[in-house]
Amino acid sequence: MDEERLGAHAWVPTDATLTALRAAAPDCHGCELWKGATQVVFSSGSATARIVLVGEQPGDQEDREGEPFVGPAGRVLDEALAAAGIPRGDVYLTNAVKHFRFTRDSHGKRRIHEKPGVVHIEACHPWLAAELDLVKPKVVVCLGATAGRSVLGRTVRIGAERGRTQDAPALASSGVLVTTHPSAVLRLRGKPGYDEAFDRFVADLIVARDAAES
Repeated sequence: MDEERLGAHAWVPTDATLTALRAAAPDCHGCELWKGATQVVFSSGSATARIVLVGEQPGDQEDREGEPFVGPAGRVLDEALAAAGIPRGDVYLTNAVKHFRFTRDSHGKRRIHEKPGVVHIEACHPWLAAELDLVKPKVVVCLGATAGRSVLGRTVRIGAERGRTQDAPALASSGVLVTTHPSAVLRLRGKPGYDEAFDRFVADLIVARDAAES
């Protein structure tokens, strides 16, 4: 294995609390993404949440502020959660990859999101596995294909799988629901199809809400 992608196992404390995980995460050098990022972005929300929302990775604003889903896509998520009747404070928010992967524009100033590779998802997975083991949610919502790949351990097809709960071999007590990432909805804002995309995203969250309450 590449010495820059040894995986997070060595940094994830065993038998830890979420507080201990958050305290340990800034030291993680399980892949090379820590070098360019401002900081690790771990999680937020309830440690006893019945719903865990897993995104792809921090964005530019999240990387600067150190909190997940605080940028424009996070605002779309907030609107969708509210429309689905899910208080944000009742869910646990995290990402499959904890550091921001990006490239720079031709001027070297603006940071442009770059999708994490499978090697980054796998290197960071021990953190997510530890989080899910501690929170023990009723439903894990995968926001996008990267989150789905991390949670389910395989390639995920959003169009074919979204909006229904399914089992995951590694999550005996949790159902998994795949949906789109709110950034995909955000890209349609101001364009034809935005309302339909937003409503479908909300409908997926309602499925997750109902499954968590059952």
